[in-house]
Amino acid sequence: MIVLTIRTDKPEAEIGLYDDNAKRAYETWQAHRQLAETIHRNIETMLRENNLSLQDIQGILCFQGPGSFTGLRIGITVGNALAYSLDVPIVTSQDPAWIKTGIGRLMNGENEQRAMPFYGADAHITPQKK
Repeated sequence: MIVLTIRTDKPEAEIGLYDDNAKRAYETWQAHRQLAETIHRNIETMLRENNLSLQDIQGILCFQGPGSFTGLRIGITVGNALAYSLDVPIVTSQDPAWIKTGIGRLMNGENEQRAMPFYGADAHITPQKK
């Protein structure tokens, strides 16, 4: 099973490609405020360098959090969009060994169908200004 992993809870973003539990590729980069601009390009480059295409992905694993609101939102949205468009399962994990745990869940046939982030705290909503 070819699995795409996505972790975007901090300024350093991480993506990986796994064939079952075997790591094929892994990249970490300083995405910070450019995450939305760089994540798709980096996924495409990683796939191409491994002679794969989006259609070869058979499962998606996203780190669920806790972490940066915007980072998690972008990474998990990318994961959800890819899972939906490719019709592949998606799971999330908060575990320190998130990759091992998540890939195990995918290999056991689990599918959350829609990944949801965990931010680690309630939202701080300010009252509307008049």
